[in-house]
Amino acid sequence: MNDKRLLISADHSVLLVIDVQQRLAPVIHDIESVLRDNIWLIHVASRLGVPVYATEQYPSGLGHLVPQLGPLLARENVVSKIRFSAVTDGCLNDEKALEREQVIVTGVEAHVCVLQTALELLEQDKQVFVVAGAVGSRRETDRELALARLRHAGCQVVSREMVAFEWMREAGTELFREISREFLRQAGS
Repeated sequence: MNDKRLLISADHSVLLVIDVQQRLAPVIHDIESVLRDNIWLIHVASRLGVPVYATEQYPSGLGHLVPQLGPLLARENVVSKIRFSAVTDGCLNDEKALEREQVIVTGVEAHVCVLQTALELLEQDKQVFVVAGAVGSRRETDRELALARLRHAGCQVVSREMVAFEWMREAGTELFREISREFLRQAGS
């Protein structure tokens, strides 16, 4: 792993939000926390210039992204898919996404689309960071099993703050002060 970065870099990563959709979200265990962490990460990524992409699994059946997320994302960065893996459906074929070697993965369901996407990203020699609080499944046991399998396969399982602090790298800048004020000091949000 000497050729891989150990820290997440804002200049070398993208945030990929998997299938947080209208008809799927209501059945996800602890969806409020999953949504809160996704919204938080999208805001921080946007402030730091990290590209954000999202997928929608079979939108004619599962609906589009939940209303809390849709307005936060550029429509051209939201890709519809029918396969479980976003990689198989070519959802990260945008030049900006392809050139970045780190992918921060969030979304649902952890044991299906998140898992298959993350494993295929590993096969493409990407560094994959799965944000534990920002992924969910209908059953908590499926989420836990997915995180264990992803960890075992070589994905890094991280928290949203680990991602944010590694993206920023240093305190004392105006950008750090702004993000700290708006996102880091908000206990429980």
